[in-house]
Amino acid sequence: MRKLNVLIAGSTGYIGIQLIKLLVNHNYIKIKYLCGNSSVGKKISLFDKSLKSKNLPKINKFQKKFLKDVDIVFTALPNGEAQDISKLLLKKNTLIDLAADFRLKKSNQYSKWYKQKHKATQNIKNSIYSLPEIIGKKIKSFDIIGCPGCYPTSILLPLIPLIKKKQIDTNNIIIDSKSGYSGAGKGVHKKYKNKNLYESLKAYGVGFHRHNSEIEQELSIHTKKKIKFIFTPHLSPMFRGILSTIYVNLNSQYTLKDIRNTLEKFHKKNRFVKILKNNSFISTNDVINTNNCFISVCKTEYKNKIVILSAIDNLIKGGAGQAIQNMNLKFDFNELEGLK
Repeated sequence: MRKLNVLIAGSTGYIGIQLIKLLVNHNYIKIKYLCGNSSVGKKISLFDKSLKSKNLPKINKFQKKFLKDVDIVFTALPNGEAQDISKLLLKKNTLIDLAADFRLKKSNQYSKWYKQKHKATQNIKNSIYSLPEIIGKKIKSFDIIGCPGCYPTSILLPLIPLIKKKQIDTNNIIIDSKSGYSGAGKGVHKKYKNKNLYESLKAYGVGFHRHNSEIEQELSIHTKKKIKFIFTPHLSPMFRGILSTIYVNLNSQYTLKDIRNTLEKFHKKNRFVKILKNNSFISTNDVINTNNCFISVCKTEYKNKIVILSAIDNLIKGGAGQAIQNMNLKFDFNELEGLK
């Protein structure tokens, strides 16, 4: 099998660097172009020393002509910029976007939540939102792939199976998520310069975080139900990782054991989702530097109330790793390729 040529736009951000570090170990990929703006002409090893020994191209400014030389375009850019690239794609190109440009099915929802007009509305129809464990081989029919956000990944993997089976109350779901500061991008250091970023915990976007739209959309699509939930994200003083704590009420006939059995059965063939023993206490440290999602179901003193813990690495399973997982599904590579 020939190697596929790849272009990475936004190659020097946290996600871009992580993507490169994974792709250099992928047997069927050649990184043809690395693209950036302020970093043009520089070596990528200036941004991560571990890449110094790798034979990688210098950073270029993105040009339309590059698309003739590549099969896959990864975009790890600010919201809105992948839309412009999507309008230039050739028939041979697959676009895999790690930002939010192709996550929402309706352009007016994108405008509402991201405060900018969508510039490639026709391509929304030609794209798929792909959480690999949920979408599976449907991805093969699409050449524009929107990767899920990091928070929604940790939330949808446990909730979709349980709501589909009608095992939990869909009117009273509370989601508390804590993320490493890398999830806010490299600009986080300037934004929180005087706010003690490295020693404090901060709630933000309370009740109205952008990912609310994505979570609501996907839950309703896959469960055919209107779901009521409260989602509160927190920025924590660690570099990477997400721990989501999800509080739910059981529907009357179901038990803690039923919940775990449903999750285990649903994710049995999903190589990167691990359902732990009931009442296991998990941490972000369990999943750091992996493409895994660890899920644990925990009892409380109230028979009908349980707590679901879900942990991922936001830069891998919530970002670059998931993008590669989608690529592997799309092109019939082994799902573990580049992600072992």
